Amino acid sequence: MNEQNKVQWVYASKNQDELAQRYDEWAGEYDADLARDFDWVGHVVTVDAFVKHVAPDAKVMDVGAGTGLAGAELAKRGFKSMDAFDLSEGMLAEARNLGVYGDVRKGVLGETLAYKTASYDAAIATGVFSVGHAPASGWDEVARIVKPGGYFACTLRPDIYEPNGFKAKEEELAIDGKWKLVEAGEPIVMLPKGEPDIRHQIRVYQILK
Repeated sequence: MNEQNKVQWVYASKNQDELAQRYDEWAGEYDADLARDFDWVGHVVTVDAFVKHVAPDAKVMDVGAGTGLAGAELAKRGFKSMDAFDLSEGMLAEARNLGVYGDVRKGVLGETLAYKTASYDAAIATGVFSVGHAPASGWDEVARIVKPGGYFACTLRPDIYEPNGFKAKEEELAIDGKWKLVEAGEPIVMLPKGEPDIRHQIRVYQILK
């Protein structure tokens, strides 16, 4: 493992299998490393945006939940009905230990998810749509599993928004009447220690059908 910058190490994964393996390897030290070496704040600021639209009694899916940082933050805000999926079994083991989720299972964005259509009131994804991570096509399934009228909040790096197909996918889902963008935050630094020059943006969508 690259001890100098583990975030760059996972960014460099060549495919989803390697990404899962690297997160499996990092899982046990992930939270401590992210806090100490990177000062990651993405889960907190995304939850701040999320709770403006979603009430604590909502049934929420934590998309690409990792170790459950967003779920733990939501639990602090009074959310009690949360499920989670991630492509890394190692990360999910850490998430289960938090005791804030109901159903926790493996799922891969870009593939069909094993959830019924319109089975959640809202969804959240922090640090998931980034370099070498989940593809824009993953938005199709997220939009499918959230009920009409529900919300999806996520972090996204502006530098990959257009080149990696997120702009096109966002517009496709809007044209199809499946969602609308309701909030696009200013790009901010979410990894001030590890990546002070990289910015992320919070985007919030309302599902329409």
